[in-house]
Amino acid sequence: MKKWTKILIAIIIILAIIQIPVFTPKKNYATTPPAKDIATAYNVPMNVLMNLNNSCYDCHSNYTQNYYWYYHVQPVSWWMNLHIKEAKENVNFSEFADYTPKQAAHKFNEIQEQMDKKKMPLKSYLLMHGKAKMTDQDYKNVADWARQMQDSIIAKHPEIANSK
Repeated sequence: MKKWTKILIAIIIILAIIQIPVFTPKKNYATTPPAKDIATAYNVPMNVLMNLNNSCYDCHSNYTQNYYWYYHVQPVSWWMNLHIKEAKENVNFSEFADYTPKQAAHKFNEIQEQMDKKKMPLKSYLLMHGKAKMTDQDYKNVADWARQMQDSIIAKHPEIANSK
């Protein structure tokens, strides 16, 4: 056998082995109620909450709802699991009530910036999740709300504005 044939066979065998379900990461779905969700600690208008649920929560919460067929193909599920983990490290709407006022103000500022620049949801995510697409008005609504929340926190905790 030629060297390339052996390499191809080895790759096929490895890909077949990693498809065994034992190698699939645990899904991002908590069974506990979302007691620390952003909506429990902050006033989130229904239209903004719907945008967050439709466009953000799959990656930025403990409750990923949509695991499509491709999640069960390795190494895609590893990549998606890493992506969700990193997204939750940036902002986790399910744990938002645990953020200190300073952290929350910073997170609201980041949300506002991401919405102003229309950087979220990621274009790669939108390829397979058309329902997550936001309109210009949706981006504006979420950005304006995040700015208001940040301003509200700073008004209650003026020391935060001085510590930037």
